[in-house]
Amino acid sequence: MSTTGDSDTIASTGTETPVSTSTNRRQPYGQGFLDTISQGWADRPESTPPAREQSAFTAARRDAVSSAFPGRRLVLPAGELKQRSNDTDYPFRAHSAFSHLTGWASDAEPGAVLVFEPREGGSGHDVTLYFRERADRTTSEFYSDASIGEFWIGPRPALEGVAADLGIATAHVDDFERREDDLVLDEDDDLTRFVSELRLVKDDYEIEQMKLAVEVTAHGFDDIVAHLPSVIAHPRGERIVEGVFHRRARSDGNAVGYDTIAASGPHACYLHWTRNDGAVVPGDLILIDAGAEVDSLYTADITRTLPVNGRFTEIQRRIYETVREAADAAFAAARPGVRFRSIHEAAMQVIATRVAEWGLLPVTAQEALDADRGGHHRRYMVHGTSHHLGIDVHDCAQARRDMYYDGLLEPGMVFTIEPGLYFQIDDLTVPEEYRGIGVRIEDDILMTDRGPVNLSAGIPRTADEVEAWIARLSA
Repeated sequence: MSTTGDSDTIASTGTETPVSTSTNRRQPYGQGFLDTISQGWADRPESTPPAREQSAFTAARRDAVSSAFPGRRLVLPAGELKQRSNDTDYPFRAHSAFSHLTGWASDAEPGAVLVFEPREGGSGHDVTLYFRERADRTTSEFYSDASIGEFWIGPRPALEGVAADLGIATAHVDDFERREDDLVLDEDDDLTRFVSELRLVKDDYEIEQMKLAVEVTAHGFDDIVAHLPSVIAHPRGERIVEGVFHRRARSDGNAVGYDTIAASGPHACYLHWTRNDGAVVPGDLILIDAGAEVDSLYTADITRTLPVNGRFTEIQRRIYETVREAADAAFAAARPGVRFRSIHEAAMQVIATRVAEWGLLPVTAQEALDADRGGHHRRYMVHGTSHHLGIDVHDCAQARRDMYYDGLLEPGMVFTIEPGLYFQIDDLTVPEEYRGIGVRIEDDILMTDRGPVNLSAGIPRTADEVEAWIARLSA
């Protein structure tokens, strides 16, 4: 049986006539069912939960939004279910800005709307969370609507419970009316930009959630290493890697934060390889880019590149340690008050220097690093070195350039450092022994007032550490 979208009737009890919405698939409900379905149910006890841990932090975030838009009505929808095919939907994930401002995360209701109603006189806003409350069992909704009916998807929250849980006034979504002068998330540029930039500096709750996401992800990488023998044995070993990590993400968190990249051999040179349908062959490297999203929706984003048979070749080690050198240089450049782009510049200095030393460039390293006339080294690393991280894997993406790429690093920012080198299998500009090797090392970094902290430093990074890790766990 499908878990979603299997509605067979919109009939309700009483004198209404049953109307089948899929008469070619199932019989409509009989009158006996309609006469009795609302009877014989025990009373459901209603409890008022305590405010969840993040409620004080989300209140402060809402205050910041309110102060930025005096006198304007703000509308921030959670989003709706998205169709996967026919009458099945993708798992629902609320809009990141909505979750950031409400604290309603993996348990958020589709169709919910957060509204900032300006008070008379311009003194702030009254904030209300509108959503579809659970249906009374005397109505047809609870048994006939497969998208929201409790017979199909389980109990749904009550208005009072959510209000106490999140610390926000609640109302039924039917009471919400959109107005012509509303500022709506993802429609109004100023609002969309502001709530994105609001996430550039994480509060204490967010930082703890990031640490938790990294911890779950680290366990997931341990699981992958421990399963390397079965990964190698399967003709689509990349899928086994993906499945092993997914199991950890779902058991200890909410889901994966993004599609896992399990790229073995030449596949590692494709930056967003997510087909994951290849074999994992001893002698090759496998690049694994994966992150667990915890129930609060905060995600890690970590990459490790492993020698499948447990030992790097001389060429693989040379490339790997160069990437690590670039990552370490980027980490050393990251300090409060320096520009975010300086992280990338530090990594590129190492990459350009080393590939020039290897004879891969038609110019010197310094000529390659010239902003206007250079860039030759970027053939082997076309992506950036860092991005902000948080409730989105590419967090704060709607922020202005002068707040993001050209912005200054501040305590509380969380970002990645992820240099790489990728030598495509058919790239004739590199020696044959380099071709088909792709390496990336990615860590999640918290900026503090004393400097950067590598949250994922506990996951082996150096070539020697990686070899010892594999020997310890995959034997």
